[in-house]
Amino acid sequence: MACLASAFKALCLSLLFIAAVASRPTNRPKVFNVQRYGAKADGKTDNAKAFTNIWKSACTRKSGNSKIYVPKGVFYLGGVEFVGPCTNQIEFIIDGTLLAPSNPRKIKNDTWINFRYINNLIISGAGTLDGQGKESWPLNDCHKNPNCPKLAMTMGFAFVNNSRINGITSLNSKMGHFNFFSVHHFNITDVTITAPGDSPNTDGLKFGFCSNINISKTHIGTGDDCIAILSGTTNMDISNVNCGPGHGISVGSLGKNKEEKDVSGLTVRDIVFNGTSDGIRIKTWESSASKILVSNFVYENIQMINVGNPINIDQKYCPHPPCEKKGESHVQIQDLKLKNIYGTSTNKVAVNLQCSKSFPCKNVELTDINLEHKGVEGGPSTAVCENVDGSARGKMVPQHCLN
Repeated sequence: MACLASAFKALCLSLLFIAAVASRPTNRPKVFNVQRYGAKADGKTDNAKAFTNIWKSACTRKSGNSKIYVPKGVFYLGGVEFVGPCTNQIEFIIDGTLLAPSNPRKIKNDTWINFRYINNLIISGAGTLDGQGKESWPLNDCHKNPNCPKLAMTMGFAFVNNSRINGITSLNSKMGHFNFFSVHHFNITDVTITAPGDSPNTDGLKFGFCSNINISKTHIGTGDDCIAILSGTTNMDISNVNCGPGHGISVGSLGKNKEEKDVSGLTVRDIVFNGTSDGIRIKTWESSASKILVSNFVYENIQMINVGNPINIDQKYCPHPPCEKKGESHVQIQDLKLKNIYGTSTNKVAVNLQCSKSFPCKNVELTDINLEHKGVEGGPSTAVCENVDGSARGKMVPQHCLN
């Protein structure tokens, strides 16, 4: 009898434990499969409303994190905006294809898929953002046509912090692929960005007023800057990126607008530029409206394969001549380190350091530069220096021109 009493007591305790565990609130993420919430993968039904409703449910869920899942299939999506703040972490998993309208006028905003005011956002998956930009590229003529239509970026992030993108592909954007404004503590890994080399203004990754950005293991081939780093951006680390075709990794253009801020703390390492017009590039307008500082940059272990302008500091930037000239650039460039930069240049001038007469470049350090000329002109590679103070050591091809 004592044994039976003990067994009964143990059974009761076990049942009470199971009931207590079952009654606890679960913190497991809830998965929102977009097809179960009304989205159709037929490539023609506009799923913007369904995606917006799913986002609202995921964003306002009171307990546990949320996962929005886009399965394999083609989901046509008009312009859509996902706005926080949210009550929990959201992971947007894209394994299918999100298809933009081919007609650019069907996207009313300046971004096709836009995320704003969100913390702890994760975008992942093996899927594709298809911007269908081919129809839009002939319309991208704003430098000569004041009535040009506004074209949408593929995906934008504004006031998004402590977040990351991993694994997805962006294809044929109408304008740029990814735009970041006032974004802080953001990681980008294993992303593929693709558009033809002659597609206008299709920048890969574009940053303004951002900080603490890490980009790694990413391939970018597009018709403009692979990565564009604009005003107010600080503390950025770029590594293991393949760039080409495109216009290289560019800081700027800077100095055109009065409200611009300093750019500092950039590290670019273990990069391959292949067939790009530029490699390392800093561009500032000759007639500056702002006086800002560009400083503390490190470029290291960078391969150039048939690059037009491997190292290019251009403080007389003028993309569409003629440009109004009101004096020298007021952007101060200083504390640049370039180490182990090697490969081939299609132009004879492989190192172009064209700095401002009013604000000469300061403390430019070159170490182990080996850039051979491989172009139709013939002859060895050369370097050009204007208004630059610095030093050089190690192997120097071309021969340096620093003071």
